[in-house]
Amino acid sequence: MIGDDRASKVSDDGQPKNILRAWLLLLLNESPAHGYDLVERLEGVGVGRDAGSLYRALRGLEHEGLVRSAWEASLIGPDRRCYVVTDEGRERLRAWVGILESVQSSVAAFLDRCRSAVDEDRDRVVPR
Repeated sequence: MIGDDRASKVSDDGQPKNILRAWLLLLLNESPAHGYDLVERLEGVGVGRDAGSLYRALRGLEHEGLVRSAWEASLIGPDRRCYVVTDEGRERLRAWVGILESVQSSVAAFLDRCRSAVDEDRDRVVPR
């Protein structure tokens, strides 16, 4: 499992904390990739982060055994590190699905109640 309740906390941009880690596991489960490729793919899904955050997250995932990496020779430019998800990483990705489904249900309930409250406030006549 994820460990403590870190996944339920929210970052400054409104996304669950560590969502970058979940996205990295998903993208690497879809196909192995190097850092620059991951930056582009993350931007494509609206999870743009600076490269420093991305590489820190990848190092953390690798330290936990959720991804592994190896240097890949390049014909054009410098060699680069290619990342792949491990079996443990796939298990963690499954755990993220459950957590995010729960968060999604909670957010949907909040939005429904909030819309109702706003509509009620609009219909309410304020005495002078």
